[in-house]
Amino acid sequence: MSRYRDKQGGASLRPDELHPFPCRVCGHLITPENGGTRHRNHCPKCLHSVHLDDVPGDRSAACGGVMAPVSVWVRRDGEWALIHRCRKCGVLHSNRVAADDDPLYLMSLAVRPLAQPPFPLEYMERFVGRREFK
Repeated sequence: MSRYRDKQGGASLRPDELHPFPCRVCGHLITPENGGTRHRNHCPKCLHSVHLDDVPGDRSAACGGVMAPVSVWVRRDGEWALIHRCRKCGVLHSNRVAADDDPLYLMSLAVRPLAQPPFPLEYMERFVGRREFK
């Protein structure tokens, strides 16, 4: 049985945060104590989450869809956070990076805009000789 059940029929999605649970995407056994927090909101291996909250911690979202990691951003204090997009309803949420999150996956999310720009890289050659880059 999945740790998170769909809310259809009134079933609760509120997890028991003190016990290990399998990721709905990759099956990795997630243990809350390894993340540096009691409140796990995503898998440390594949970084996916489940759409449970409308407001962080309220567990009131009726969706229950899988939240895919789409990006990272850096908060004012230098802490990294993940941006998740729900595959079911499209909502975006920000979640703190945990101590045991896969660092290579985090870095791949961070450099994705540079590795996949919205234009051909050859286009930049036109501008390199015309501008000074400081």
